[in-house]
Amino acid sequence: MRSARTLSARVAAGLCLALTATVPLTACTDAADWKATQTGDAAAFTGYDTSGIQAQQDIIDMLPEGALADGVLDVAASTDYAPAEFLDTDGTAIGYDVDLTKAIAAVLGVDSTTHTAEFDSIIAAVGSKYDAGISSFTVTAERESAMDMIAYINVGSRFNVVAGNPEGVDPSDHLNLCGLTIGVQTGTAQEEAMNADSAACTEAGLPAIAVRSYSTQSEATTGLMGHVIDAVYSDSTVAGYAIELTDGGVETVGEIEDALPQAIVLAKDDPQFNAAIQAAVQYLMDSGTWEEILDAWGIEDAALTTAELNPNVEQ
Repeated sequence: MRSARTLSARVAAGLCLALTATVPLTACTDAADWKATQTGDAAAFTGYDTSGIQAQQDIIDMLPEGALADGVLDVAASTDYAPAEFLDTDGTAIGYDVDLTKAIAAVLGVDSTTHTAEFDSIIAAVGSKYDAGISSFTVTAERESAMDMIAYINVGSRFNVVAGNPEGVDPSDHLNLCGLTIGVQTGTAQEEAMNADSAACTEAGLPAIAVRSYSTQSEATTGLMGHVIDAVYSDSTVAGYAIELTDGGVETVGEIEDALPQAIVLAKDDPQFNAAIQAAVQYLMDSGTWEEILDAWGIEDAALTTAELNPNVEQ
């Protein structure tokens, strides 16, 4: 699974059917090898229109005096993690985290700017340079000891198959995958998991999983569409986005596995401001807007329904 962007390393995820450039991998599924393209049906896939979201005066009134006085919610994101936050071909930040930022700002009656920043630099700059960090930060006890975190999404791992699941792939028990060919991205936690599952198959006296590793997620998906492999195992958000980028040529099967919450990062020294942000996120959840944002990016079964402040997680 991808699950976490750690404090010391940026975990990326992605899929690009139109680009062929390959970049070094950092952890689970790598997204730095692609940006939005202007070809094919995916060109029009630009996310959610937040212009219809109305400002909520009761939530605005929660803001401390002088907060957002410049009329802009300034948020930092490491814009190399599609479909959460990445750069369009013109350098504009897009993605479901960017849309969430715009939606929060709309509820608060202000504009928003998503600033591209190195992932490891964001936390230290929140509260001074930026109002918040919205960049797929997985909730950890270590982060919560230093910052306030408002949970909004669960991200784990999931399988993609060709639409209609012609091979009948059933990942409800990974022993069901024995004898199949599963595509993963090289250097990812999904690759490690499939190799471990393959060993479990042979220990159980079943055929091994043929784990086929690809340098990019696009190559794995191309292999799937070409029926070279039976399924692809990747981050759950990437699996959902693949459906959109293949125009329904692939679909997800099974449940999201090993999911962990991700959260907005805020400085602890302004609880009144943080409460207003939390209320804005909860409003977006209650109104269905947050789920609609994720739907617009092909993400299913990931939206949280409670904007919990500093949820309890294992160390």
